[in-house]
Amino acid sequence: MEASSHDEFREFVAMRSTALLRLAVLLTGGDRHAAEDLLQTALMRAYGRWTRIEQPEAYVRQILYRQQVSRWRLRRHHAETTVGVLPESAGPAGAGAEPELRIALWAALGRLSKRQRAVVVLRYFEDLPEAEVAALLGIPVGTVRSTAHRSLAKLRSLVPELEPDGPAEQMRPLSYTAKEIQG
Repeated sequence: MEASSHDEFREFVAMRSTALLRLAVLLTGGDRHAAEDLLQTALMRAYGRWTRIEQPEAYVRQILYRQQVSRWRLRRHHAETTVGVLPESAGPAGAGAEPELRIALWAALGRLSKRQRAVVVLRYFEDLPEAEVAALLGIPVGTVRSTAHRSLAKLRSLVPELEPDGPAEQMRPLSYTAKEIQG
């Protein structure tokens, strides 16, 4: 790799690694160590193809999604016990208006199944359309819809504060919280 390409990659990592790590933490259910491993794997794969990548962030995000889905499919058993730790917020001081709700949402996300968590993260945190979520996870669009519906119902039962005020406000509490998590 040329020196200029190497410098571009280093600059990309310096600028976007915090946001990519947040996404990886969500995908791993709050396990920061697994998220760091996931991000490192994605960045290593991107580095090997750096000169051919047109949209680096989209490419790395897709590697993150696919690598995490592969990890879920392997279903390896670990002898170690992992502890989820919330990442420090990089947002302004006033951004944590409802920290209890954010903490409750993090805990509730960890209680969803792996597929449910992936659908919620991709659909509402990443704001991807259903068709793109289906393509990334290798499932039909109808499965994305039904999984999202069941996942939101479960989140609302686990965190009653997410219950919408009315039909027009149906996604506002979850979207607001996801933006808070994003920083």
